[in-house]
Amino acid sequence: MSRARITLDRDFTIGEVPRRLFGSFVEHMGRCVYTGIYEPGHPEADENGFRQDVMKLVKELGATVIRYPGGNFVSGYNWEDGIGPVSERPRRLDGAWHTVETNAFGLHEFVDWSKQAGTEIMEAINLGTRGVDAAREIVEYANHPGGTYLSDLRAKNGHKDPFNIKLWCLGNELDGPWQIGHKTADEYGRLAQEAAKAMRFVDPSLELVACGSSSSSMPTFGAWEQTVLTHTYDEVDYVSLHAYYQEHEGDVGSFLASAVDTDYFIESVVATADAVRAKGKHKKHINLSFDEWNVWYQRGLDTEDQPHNVAKAGWREHPRVIEDKYNVTDAVVVGTLLNSLLRHGDRVKIANQAQLVNVIAPILSEENGPAWKQTIFHPFARMAELAKGQILRLSVDSDKYSNARFGDTDLVDVSATWNEETGRVALFFANRGLEEAADVEVALRGFDARQVLRAEVLEIPEGGDRLTINSQDQPGRVGLTALEGVKATGSELRLTLPALSWAVVELDVVKG
Repeated sequence: MSRARITLDRDFTIGEVPRRLFGSFVEHMGRCVYTGIYEPGHPEADENGFRQDVMKLVKELGATVIRYPGGNFVSGYNWEDGIGPVSERPRRLDGAWHTVETNAFGLHEFVDWSKQAGTEIMEAINLGTRGVDAAREIVEYANHPGGTYLSDLRAKNGHKDPFNIKLWCLGNELDGPWQIGHKTADEYGRLAQEAAKAMRFVDPSLELVACGSSSSSMPTFGAWEQTVLTHTYDEVDYVSLHAYYQEHEGDVGSFLASAVDTDYFIESVVATADAVRAKGKHKKHINLSFDEWNVWYQRGLDTEDQPHNVAKAGWREHPRVIEDKYNVTDAVVVGTLLNSLLRHGDRVKIANQAQLVNVIAPILSEENGPAWKQTIFHPFARMAELAKGQILRLSVDSDKYSNARFGDTDLVDVSATWNEETGRVALFFANRGLEEAADVEVALRGFDARQVLRAEVLEIPEGGDRLTINSQDQPGRVGLTALEGVKATGSELRLTLPALSWAVVELDVVKG
């Protein structure tokens, strides 16, 4: 059995938990929108066409902010195509995912859906094929109270009151050669700077996100952020990060250690942003928006739903695209990625798991059929529910294991929060060990534990293995069950984590 000793202290905190850390992403890609959140005629669709079975799961997931409408899609998208009478909206070819976009679902529909879901909107603008003029016009359409052509057009289209969207992405992944309108860092930095200025002329209250690198492995990583922020530092509030992880050629050890890269990525971008701050003698700090992250099996799977095969099939409406089926191992990795984001919550203020439904998503749905939770749903939902108050700074002494990509890595990964208002400490654990359980001891400095309020674990189910998934036939095969044997007395918590598992423990505490 492996061992880990963790120390937390109520006086050593990182900062307040950013509630936008538990965001998600809806892109016009595959079946995320059509037959995902929106399916008129479905037995559980409301009068707006919003699937209520999916809506119920979205609310249970606890997503706080949703990025929309892309993604690669937005770099070729005309926002005006998604407003006005649906019967008059144009059908367009979407080059990003090689599909036909009907535009039956657009800005107004997403605003209405978001209100029903109780989520904030993070709107992305097209800086691939469009620029400053379109950027300022969508802000006027969305946010100006009235009395101008565009704000009055919004009212004519059914929304007299402004949408008041405060959070905006200045394009998407424009460092990537795959992106429609791909640009150099200087080209993008200048365009983003001028778009940001024009948008704030319309609405000075906006919060703006500049495009960072599409992954830490991009050849321009670091230099891209430095150049872009040199141009945009005074105009933006955040710089973005995107990262996807998968198991390569059976190297499960490196896959389970993926959060080591997340830590490195975050800390490198923070360092670069702060270097630009120092050089430019700026007063404010630029924070981070990790607005795309997840497990995504991009390589090694030549299935019909991979983007290159979708293109071979010709132009279609909302085909199945990257509908990954997530297993126990994936859920543990997602738990560690969430831990990394939470541990860096002093600078990572926004994060969006990509995507919400069907497309590399925690929720799956079938056309005219049911919706259900994937394995990765569970760590996200519990952390969104319980991670409140202050992020605790932890000291972790864990046994390690060796893996090809990251070397020696902690077997036990953990993050924790303290909600002083409710008197609750929440701890989120992952055991990366494939064979051994982990004996964990937590020293609670400054706290006296009164009782264990919750102890749950996601592990390999009986009769299953690390690749076990949830399916339409067995939607509850993998989930959270009671974690037995958790003991909290005074200033100590003890528990045993099963091999390859994710767990949450919530304690009722008083100050010691």
